[in-house]
Amino acid sequence: MDSSALLRKRARLISRRLARLYPDAHCALHHDNPLQLLIATILSAQCTDVRVNLVTPALFARYRDARAFADAEQQELETLIKSTGFFRNKARNIIACCRTIVREHGAKVPSTLEELVPLPGIGRKTANVVLGDAFDVPGITVDTHVGRLSRRMGLTTHTDPVKVEHDLMRLIPRKDWTPFSHRMIFHGRQVCFARKPNCDGCKVKDVCPKVGVGK
Repeated sequence: MDSSALLRKRARLISRRLARLYPDAHCALHHDNPLQLLIATILSAQCTDVRVNLVTPALFARYRDARAFADAEQQELETLIKSTGFFRNKARNIIACCRTIVREHGAKVPSTLEELVPLPGIGRKTANVVLGDAFDVPGITVDTHVGRLSRRMGLTTHTDPVKVEHDLMRLIPRKDWTPFSHRMIFHGRQVCFARKPNCDGCKVKDVCPKVGVGK
């Protein structure tokens, strides 16, 4: 068996282990529709999901659809999202994104990567979150947790999120892309911490070639 086949075998073993550990892993951002998830994901940049979930109920009550966000006064929107950090840039992106959605997509969030990525403030990570959790379209979401764990587990050597995503896409079955991403995030938050991973308490350490190694 060549090295690529061995790596794929180990990656799928890790995926199965994580599935047993986190059978209910899910998107932690509260949302009722694709637009709400899109906005929440924009807000989650450099911010915790817990903080975003504290902000979004009032936000979504004030702006109920893409047209409402597109017509928002930036200063008012900034006030509502201020506690998520980088609020001026996030407010600009949300308004610009929703204006594009209204103008080019009939006020409906598009459901393909090719249509989502060009939207203002939307990268592949946000697009894959929306695709996987709002449209059931498989996608690998590479946030800081997924990137860190993938390197520690020897599934990639890259730091660029797009390259990490493509490496994982080759190793993990397509149907598992979205749940695998959630499980990696859960594991990163609960066990494989950034500064001091809990290797002694890790249930996948026997298949992790870089146990206890930083990045």
